[in-house]
Amino acid sequence: MDILWAEDGALTAREVGRLIADRDLAPTTVMTVLDRLTRKGFLHRTRDGRAWRYQPAESRDAYIAELMLEALDLTGDRSAALTRFAQAVSGPEAEILRRALTELEEE
Repeated sequence: MDILWAEDGALTAREVGRLIADRDLAPTTVMTVLDRLTRKGFLHRTRDGRAWRYQPAESRDAYIAELMLEALDLTGDRSAALTRFAQAVSGPEAEILRRALTELEEE
């Protein structure tokens, strides 16, 4: 996912394989992983001749936000979890949250 998020456009499995510098993976392994990520909804793919081109279904930020919401669903007390989270963020991060909440209220 990191490789696809770093690119501006869609990539083929071969292109993804070339960009994975630290591992010597078989092309079929890369294709299998990309296919599974597509079936799970993390990637979109389009046909390009005989190959498929893959791109993220969502931005990295949207994916992380979804993970955070899923983590909140795991708690029995969302209010307590949110309060604990708010206590743990830095001052600048808290200000970002305040601005985002204010903008939502103004909509």
